[in-house]
Amino acid sequence: MVDADQTFVIVGGGLAGAKAAETLRTEGFTGRVILICDERDHPYERPPLSKGYLLGKEERDSVFVHEPAWYARHDIELHLGQTVDAIDRAARTVRFGDDGTTVRYDKLLLATGAEPRRLDIPGTGLAGVHHLRRLAHSERLKGVLSSLGRDNGHLVIAGAGWIGLEIAAAARHYGAEVTVVHRRQTPLHSVLGPELGQLFADLHREHGVRFHFGATLTEITGQDGMVLAARTDDGEEHPAHAVLAAIGAAPRVSLAEAAGLELADRADGGGVLVDERLRSSDPHIYAAGDVASFPHGLFGTRLRVEHWANALNGGPAAARSMLGREETYDRVPYFFSDQYDLGMEYSGWAPPGSYDQVVIRGDAGKREFIAFWVKEGRVLAGMNVNVWDVTDPIQRLIRSRARVDTEALADPRVPLESVGA
Repeated sequence: MVDADQTFVIVGGGLAGAKAAETLRTEGFTGRVILICDERDHPYERPPLSKGYLLGKEERDSVFVHEPAWYARHDIELHLGQTVDAIDRAARTVRFGDDGTTVRYDKLLLATGAEPRRLDIPGTGLAGVHHLRRLAHSERLKGVLSSLGRDNGHLVIAGAGWIGLEIAAAARHYGAEVTVVHRRQTPLHSVLGPELGQLFADLHREHGVRFHFGATLTEITGQDGMVLAARTDDGEEHPAHAVLAAIGAAPRVSLAEAAGLELADRADGGGVLVDERLRSSDPHIYAAGDVASFPHGLFGTRLRVEHWANALNGGPAAARSMLGREETYDRVPYFFSDQYDLGMEYSGWAPPGSYDQVVIRGDAGKREFIAFWVKEGRVLAGMNVNVWDVTDPIQRLIRSRARVDTEALADPRVPLESVGA
């Protein structure tokens, strides 16, 4: 069968799906490409939703992956505001949820992403309770933060992960009062561990953010449908005019699960189980982006990565696999964050318990440094804070698996390129 006779369907109109569609065309695929997005907006990137766009520093149009006319020019059939509610693997069809129309596919890519975890406590139905995942959420939240800043209002944030802290920084930018409630004793514990989490706590405290560590929200109280306060399990009550739930995200696997595809254990992050080519347990179905759980040879484990770079690179990798290219997806995980005057980039994978040493190169007190998470002399991850153009050598160190001299690693006078050489 030639390309022109084939139909490739992509379910999910985020960055992974849009870049997969683009890659199919740049790789020369001439068949039918159908991209199905359950939002009415054209595919867009998510980092600006908690960064530049939320801060009012970027225009709305800047978030889109392609200009609207690009899809027609490249013969991509874009279905906006439509859902897929069933996959028939035997017939190789997907069914649209609005009118029951079915479309046959030769290859199917699931790029359904993730959805914010919800607070399961009284009061979440109040008008001032928010989540952040979609462009509409960011637009709404921008107005809320601006209003809180004008009126000296209070925002309570449940969760001190990346989204929670970026929203805290944005809220302070607008002048709102901010309290962050987090069950751990430091922010970002699951990524940075306690050693570097404290740095971010200090940064936010310097900008007026209050933290309530070692606690979780148990109730949001209000009057006339509006938020008044947030209570925690240790008996504290925080004034609040708005509450943001930033307690993580769950992969959107309901479609895959109903189709009988193998899923990763929830304890391991969940997601659609795929191989090193991002192919699911069905050889005609692939998964990429936030929803995919893939084996990473470098780290010797399965990963499900919810960051921008994974969507940017995973979508194209899945597209090439759909075209029969023999490509192993093993990108070093990468993400970035901007909070106040701190900019950082993180490469690698080093959850608490996986490393035996954190090596600091530079001046952590001035927040100009690189941190390395090391196990038995090998670099597992690196984070550069207000130090730039070092991602490539950091990633080379991680990929090399070479044992390094930790004294040289910590010494800014020693070029990174020569460490471990």
